[in-house]
Amino acid sequence: MAETTSTRTRRESGELAAMLLPELKKVAGNLGIDGAAKMAKTELVQAIGDLQAANRDAAKAEREARRASRNANREKKKGNSNKQQSNNNESVDQNDQDDDLDGQDENSMNSDEDTSNDQNPNDRTGDVNERTFASNRSAGSRDGARDWQNRNRDRGRGRDRHDRDRGTRGARSEREIVLTEDDVLLPVGGLLDILESYAFLRTGGYLPGPNDVYVSLQQVRRYGLRKGDVITGSVRQPLEGERREKFNALVKIETVNGNDPESSKERVEFSKLVPLYPQERLRLETEPGVLTTRVIDLICPIGKGQRGLIVSPPKAGKTMVLQAIANAITTNNPECHLMVVLVDERPEEVTDMQRSVKGEVIASTFDRP
Repeated sequence: MAETTSTRTRRESGELAAMLLPELKKVAGNLGIDGAAKMAKTELVQAIGDLQAANRDAAKAEREARRASRNANREKKKGNSNKQQSNNNESVDQNDQDDDLDGQDENSMNSDEDTSNDQNPNDRTGDVNERTFASNRSAGSRDGARDWQNRNRDRGRGRDRHDRDRGTRGARSEREIVLTEDDVLLPVGGLLDILESYAFLRTGGYLPGPNDVYVSLQQVRRYGLRKGDVITGSVRQPLEGERREKFNALVKIETVNGNDPESSKERVEFSKLVPLYPQERLRLETEPGVLTTRVIDLICPIGKGQRGLIVSPPKAGKTMVLQAIANAITTNNPECHLMVVLVDERPEEVTDMQRSVKGEVIASTFDRP
């Protein structure tokens, strides 16, 4: 400790010596040193260092006095606790049988006592709490051990009840809707959007809307639904006077991507599908006057499942080629569902594509991404 104090004193002296004379005078004035304005720099450094050392000694003496006072109070409380402990042990030996018979009453009293102690922290130094504290610290006190066991058991029961209620609420939220003869079912269809803990059927497009339908996670797990599935089903029409929910719930699933819902359970994940070479050709020739599609059929025919890339300078007619291919597919292959996706395009290009292509156009322009 002496080495630490001396090291600290040397460090502080070095810091004071590095300060300028006006700064030292200002520090001395703040500390209340008399005659600081007339002292030299070395005198100021010595006076400030002596005053700081005296303050540290006074603070150390004050800390030691507080520590001694706390130790004395602790010994006094310990003696009172031991005395109270002996009295509790005698009373426990005399009333042990009565305590065993009245265990349930003690549990309720202990619960009330815990509640009152939580609501009134200032009353925790009362006689009852002191007796409980002394009994819990004693190894041979059966009353304290019994109290703690009862309290822990009550807390465990409370946690179990909370978990059970939470599970009941979760099961209630996932419970199927029971239909009656008076219910009227309305057809609905849309694109499935699965979020973290719920799912919606987007009926107005790909974006959320006011007419979306709620889909429970139980239905998602039962039929193996995935994000992006096209689903058709039914919702229940609200009755007169019935409280209306923000979103109607899907009560029945009829088709998933145009197929039976049961068949969707056996689907392979998209990431695990095996790529295959095109086996079926898409014929693009339509009219004798349209040369673009005829040239594509001659030079680079396109098959189902094939990917292609159009590379050309700006303003060379890439959009016209895409429009010709799209119109040829819808004309010669009506069984195909055509989707044209335009990303970061000019608004006029999107408008032209929507007017000329007989298919679904999904676009985001550069001004409205």
